[in-house]
Parts: sequence; structure tokens; C-alpha cells
Amino acid sequence: MRTVDVARESGYSVQQVRDLERLGVIPSAARSSNGYRSYTAAHVQALRAYRGLAGAVGPVEARQMLTELRTETIAVAAAAIGAVHVRLARERDEALRAQQALRAIQGETDTSEPEQEGDTMTITQLAAALDVRPSTLRFWEQEGLVTPERVTSLRVRRYGLAAIRAARIAAALRASGYGIPAVRDIMDSLHRLDGPGETRRILQRRLDDIAVRTVALLRAGTDLAAVVTSVPGPSAAR
Repeated sequence: MRTVDVARESGYSVQQVRDLERLGVIPSAARSSNGYRSYTAAHVQALRAYRGLAGAVGPVEARQMLTELRTETIAVAAAAIGAVHVRLARERDEALRAQQALRAIQGETDTSEPEQEGDTMTITQLAAALDVRPSTLRFWEQEGLVTPERVTSLRVRRYGLAAIRAARIAAALRASGYGIPAVRDIMDSLHRLDGPGETRRILQRRLDDIAVRTVALLRAGTDLAAVVTSVPGPSAAR
């Protein structure tokens, strides 16, 4: 196949095909004696796989992944693709928990039952639940996004239900691309009568975006499988 043929089949421009070959996204094309590139159907599949993967994780990570997949065993390559599915599922679960937290915040009243000991989390537990570093929670505390309780004798941070809910919403907003000042403004608005409306819309857009990325990955499934099964087997020399 000529470069123009691959471009037509993959939906990329001729220059994009050449650029993605140069970046290692697709294997290097064979060269004829006169220097012309010669591609195969495998190059088209790799380009389609890249399109779907880029829609799921972004172009930079997709380029890196596809470059690495071709040098890994089939087991490692398949696991890497599976990890993307797991990540998207986790992002969706966290966005849904943020929605639940928002509903809980809206439903809170002064007559709420007091929190029990089992309702609190340590900074390590909360960081693990949100898939962030403990240092991130400390930074959010400094910025006024999440306020923990403290065990006064040891100065150990403990987070009650209100703080856990706020942390889930803050995490979802940050994952949606909102900067700290914007997140602070949104968090400050939650207890106003009209405040939760915009947060609800942001979280729904987050879920919609995750759904679009998931569909992009699913559409790339056959082409990604072709890329993965073209890598060396478990017994191949590394």
C-alpha cells in the first residue's frame, strides 16, 4: 500500500501517517529501491488502534503505549490494554461516588445523626480510595478544599463523612480539569441554595466524557487485538 492508500483507509492525512511512523506509533514501512514507502494492512490497523486509544487516554500516552506494546510479550501487551479498561471503570466509579456525595451534602440537615468512629478515614485510607497521594490531600487542606478532623494527641489527620464527601467531589472536579481556584469556588458554593446545580452539571459532563472515552476504546478493540497479537510470544527472545 502507498502512503496515500494508508491515509485514505485510516482517516489520517499523508503527513500524519508519516509523522506517526516517525514517532513509532506504527512500524517502519518497507522501502523500495527507489525509496518509496510500502505499507500493509497491519499499518492501517495500528493507526486505527491509535485513534481509539488516543480517544481513551490522550494522544501522548497512546503514542507511548503503542510504541511499547510492539516490544512486549503478548501477555504484557494484553495486560496494558486491560489496565486502560480498569482505569476508565475506576474513574467512572469515583465520579458516581462524587455524585452520591453531592446528593448527601444537599440532603444534610442540622438534625443529622453524629458520626461514628467507623465513619472516619485516615489520610492514607482516603488517599487510596481516591487514587491520589497523601501529599495531595495535604495540599487540598492548605488550599481550603477539604478540612480533616485531627486526633489531637498525635496530630494524626482523620476525615469524617463531610470531609470524605468533599474530597470525592474535589477529586472529580480536579480530574475534570478544573484548577484549584475554580474548585475552591465550586466547593464554597455547595451549601448555597443554587450552588449544587453547576456542580451537578460538571459531574455529569465528567461521566459523559468517561463514556465517550470508553466507547472509543471499545471501537478500537479489534485493531488493538491485532496489534497485541503481532507482538512476540512468551518464549520469544527479549
